[in-house]
Amino acid sequence: MIFTLIGTFVLGIAVAGTFIIINRTTGRRMPGWIAPFAAAIAMITFTIWSEYTWFSRTAQELPDSFTVTQTYETSNLLQPWTYLVPRINRFAAVDLGSVQTNAKAARYRQVNLHLFTRLMPPRELRQVYDCEGQRRIDLMPNETVDPVSLPENAWEPVAGDPATAAVCGGA
Repeated sequence: MIFTLIGTFVLGIAVAGTFIIINRTTGRRMPGWIAPFAAAIAMITFTIWSEYTWFSRTAQELPDSFTVTQTYETSNLLQPWTYLVPRINRFAAVDLGSVQTNAKAARYRQVNLHLFTRLMPPRELRQVYDCEGQRRIDLMPNETVDPVSLPENAWEPVAGDPATAAVCGGA
């Protein structure tokens, strides 16, 4: 966040400076308000661009083993244009390189799920999927479980969930 803020201010100063130089070289023919106006427009445009491209820029930087499974769009009263075109401010990605098949029963798979939110550090969750039963259980950070012996009410149904499809591969 701090780098975005610094970048926005540097852009504003650069645009204002450019317009001041242009104004002086043309014999001060432009109105005095043009430099701060141009700087403000540049800063707003940069902020909007940064917000709307955050998801694509972040997703491109993920390792090849990551698959984005879900995105979440948002609208904000302070940014009224987001009601016309909502922006993605968070998403979930499964690390398919971390998939571990249960030795006792191949229908169970454990995977790391990564949650990304704009302006927040990423979070990692471990989940166990029952590929045949189309259900999932979330694990605590240091928790290990035997999915074969879990009671039915411990599972959350996830039929049609994109993460399930990515982890189970249509199983």
